[in-house]
Amino acid sequence: MRKHFGVTLLSILIGAVTAFYFGCASPQNSNSNTNAVAAPSVEPTPDKAAIEAELTRIENDWPRILKERDVAAVRKVEADDILLIYPDGSAGSKDQDMKDIESGALSADSWELSDLTVSVLDSDSAVVRLRTTVKGGKYKTPDGKTQDVSGDFRSVDTFARRNGQWQLVASATVPVRNPGPTASPSATPRPSVSPKSSPSPKSSPAAKASPAARPTPEKLGTPQRKPTPQ
Repeated sequence: MRKHFGVTLLSILIGAVTAFYFGCASPQNSNSNTNAVAAPSVEPTPDKAAIEAELTRIENDWPRILKERDVAAVRKVEADDILLIYPDGSAGSKDQDMKDIESGALSADSWELSDLTVSVLDSDSAVVRLRTTVKGGKYKTPDGKTQDVSGDFRSVDTFARRNGQWQLVASATVPVRNPGPTASPSATPRPSVSPKSSPSPKSSPAAKASPAARPTPEKLGTPQRKPTPQ
């Protein structure tokens, strides 16, 4: 009887130890799987040549857009939330650009593009710097007046790729006050100017005249003495 009781007790102890061992082993394996570190994702290398070619094509398409009054192209290229600064410092908008294109308010004898440089930031963003020379440029204001908008301008355009489509999300244009000799254009002429880089109807503030220099005493002459009383 005692022998049978001892064998039974030993079997219970062995079973308890086995259950405890396997119970502890399972969580360790689970933790090992949970704590596994995921391999970091690798960003794709941007195809700079393809991006430069596409953005250059977009910039060079503005003459056709202006000539054909292609409002649909403006709606596609310019982002709805685009930030625009015109040469006179005023803020522009996509709606204003579309109105100028549709009405044919902006025209010129020629647009010459030079110094176009594309800086690729990553696969979905890039910045374009360019210089535009406008000859015989005219802008018809809403009140029927015509303004001369000829001159040299520099622009910085920021592009972002959204849903696979490159869009202009920001642009700022400033007049070149003292234009020097422009860089030689590339072998293929690229006359271009976009409505976002065109001068706005507002006239540029006139430069303040330098104060005239006051004449020196030598220029005024020697003051005459009052006659001495006799």
